[in-house]
Amino acid sequence: MVAKMKLKKGDMVIVNSGSEKGKKGEILKVDRKNAKVIVKGINVRTKHVKARKQGQESGIVKIESPITISKVNYYCEKCGKGVKLGIKVEEDGTKTRFCKKCNEIK
Repeated sequence: MVAKMKLKKGDMVIVNSGSEKGKKGEILKVDRKNAKVIVKGINVRTKHVKARKQGQESGIVKIESPITISKVNYYCEKCGKGVKLGIKVEEDGTKTRFCKKCNEIK
């Protein structure tokens, strides 16, 4: 089942629970099938990489791991905190997202 999400790639989000609580970052990738997002600088893990080709270096690399969508909120610059997003359907049929606190269109 594919999860319904109002967040998309490039959005600024704030983590609202877990060890990374209160940190902000930009969404790099959205996985709708598993309801997870990868956020820049959040949930960073170390991975040991082996050289596959000649000339390629092996070593320890830091990568961002996926985080559940329920642990992040959209970060509104105007409000200065995590908010819920709403969707308005315009008269011409286009959909726009807006902040439910300050009604600013995103």
